[in-house]
Amino acid sequence: MKHLARNLRKNQTEAEGKIWQRLRSRQVADCKFRRQHVIGAYIVDFFCLERRLVVEIDGGQHADSGADAERTHFFESQGFRVIRFWNNEVLNSLDEVVEEIYRALTLPLTPALSPGEREKEKVEEENTGGGNAGAKEVKQG
Repeated sequence: MKHLARNLRKNQTEAEGKIWQRLRSRQVADCKFRRQHVIGAYIVDFFCLERRLVVEIDGGQHADSGADAERTHFFESQGFRVIRFWNNEVLNSLDEVVEEIYRALTLPLTPALSPGEREKEKVEEENTGGGNAGAKEVKQG
């Protein structure tokens, strides 16, 4: 998995390259980002551990993707916030994308649930019919 992440870093998309130039070296909210980083069974585009933020840059192959929802659910279950941007948003509105990332970085952290708390929450959701408690914002462009 680490080898694949290394290859993805070497072969980044144009949008990933542009956003990386703005995120690297603690340029946004003095937060350290990693790119193409392994979390569990997934490789995320960008990741800030100290603020528990995952930033995904999506191309057209991600439209209506159930796999993206599954990934997001996993990250959120581990206490991460996830924000997504389309490639064209990064390429055409980079300053606005960086501003949105800044806002996400400066939001108060919510504590990660322990495995027991996650299981209890899952049971409560099943008993109440689900709900939208874990919904995330998905940027559409």
